[in-house]
Amino acid sequence: MRCATRRDLGLLVLRLGVGSPLIAHGTQKLFGWFGGPGIKGTSKFMEDHGYRPGTLSAVAAGVAEAGGGALLGLGLATPAGGAAVSAGMAGAAAVLVPHGFFGYAGGYELNIIYGVAAAGIALTGPGTLSLDHAIGYRLARPWMVPATFAVAAALAAAAVGARQVRLHNSQNPSEADA
Repeated sequence: MRCATRRDLGLLVLRLGVGSPLIAHGTQKLFGWFGGPGIKGTSKFMEDHGYRPGTLSAVAAGVAEAGGGALLGLGLATPAGGAAVSAGMAGAAAVLVPHGFFGYAGGYELNIIYGVAAAGIALTGPGTLSLDHAIGYRLARPWMVPATFAVAAALAAAAVGARQVRLHNSQNPSEADA
């Protein structure tokens, strides 16, 4: 058994720093905790912003954030956690694109930071201070990184693409009828 290194401690801090707020944010969507809208309010938000069906979209976003954040924080199934968070943040960023990049104007800056940090953790691995390490990396095999990111990217692309088509058709009804 080897001792934890500075790299392991840094990965633990990064995992907890990224995972914890994502858990809180996801539970706002799913359960209404921390002053969040809960599944009903999140479903309406999703519908209003082109993600349909709203309830399925709300559950997917909440699970990507809360579940992915928990997996990252624990360092368990780290590739899946990183992929889920990255895909969820891509979907969230799509809503904020009209506001520009910077967060002060309501942009997607924070979504990019979370998504990139989650991807970086998944690619780097969770370090020795993790449940993945404790169980022999059975849920974090090297092949799982490209596999989970491919699935998550396909799902995010499908959801964002369908949203874009719906938004385009609602703004150009004559083209939608053609």
